[in-house]
Amino acid sequence: MSLAPILLFTYNRPAHTSRTLEALLNNKLSKESELFIFSDGYKDESDKANVQEVRKLIHSIDGFNSFKKINIIENKQNVGLAKNIIAGVTQIVNEYGKVIVLEDDLITSPWFLTFMNDALDRFETENQVGHVHGYCYPLANTSDAFLIKWVGSWGWATWKRAWDMFNPDGAELLNEINKRGLSYKFDFNGKYPYTRMLRRQVKGKNNSWAIRWNATLFLNNILSVNAGKSLIQNIGFDGSGIHSGSDEIYTTTLHNERLRIDINEISEDKCARIAIEEYHGRTYSFIAKAKRRINRYLRKV
Repeated sequence: MSLAPILLFTYNRPAHTSRTLEALLNNKLSKESELFIFSDGYKDESDKANVQEVRKLIHSIDGFNSFKKINIIENKQNVGLAKNIIAGVTQIVNEYGKVIVLEDDLITSPWFLTFMNDALDRFETENQVGHVHGYCYPLANTSDAFLIKWVGSWGWATWKRAWDMFNPDGAELLNEINKRGLSYKFDFNGKYPYTRMLRRQVKGKNNSWAIRWNATLFLNNILSVNAGKSLIQNIGFDGSGIHSGSDEIYTTTLHNERLRIDINEISEDKCARIAIEEYHGRTYSFIAKAKRRINRYLRKV
């Protein structure tokens, strides 16, 4: 098995980046893996010092005692998360054929790289599978790994053959979803507003690359290999991230054992889809959102 290169996208959060790197270094395959760090530039004087601190940190990594090789790409100007990820993934996946992608607020299990590489190797020639995801919602009774027609962006991987499908034109994707009457299904039977997210991207109210990647694979009927127990914790829900506010519903217990990929049939796991749909129903309902707003207000008071 040839190990996929790791792509880490950073910006202006040195404390988060440090924790992300520390966890990544504890992975079983880190010393055998090549790491590419994409450091976005600062917007103005307000974030200049933090960007410089991040760059000081990533240049301090000892490559010989950490990763097989470290490559640092620094943007002279701020290009934004979406453009940085799209360009970085395209560049490296075209050269290596596969990639593992992380952002600077993701804590990985020591078995994260193992699971990602196992899945990349196992489904390398399976054209109906185009994505691997290491995060899992706090679900009960899921298998170690399952296939689902949905894309998560917290610790993910893909192959060149799949990334070649990526359509960055959100308006075209939205039009196709509406034309084919797929909005309700895309939204987990109305339980989570992915179509609204895509519509907001088209209107310029967000710049999410992930919603466009999700819609691309959904429209092409491509499946994702998803960890059934979370190998990722997101520490970005402190208001510091580009798209992450403060929300506790995505908190998970990090799984610290190897996950088995016992998938024999290339089809969506209906039980897993229902479990995620029910989870969204519990956590994204009007009442659930209202309770979280009240709790956040009370904590501030």
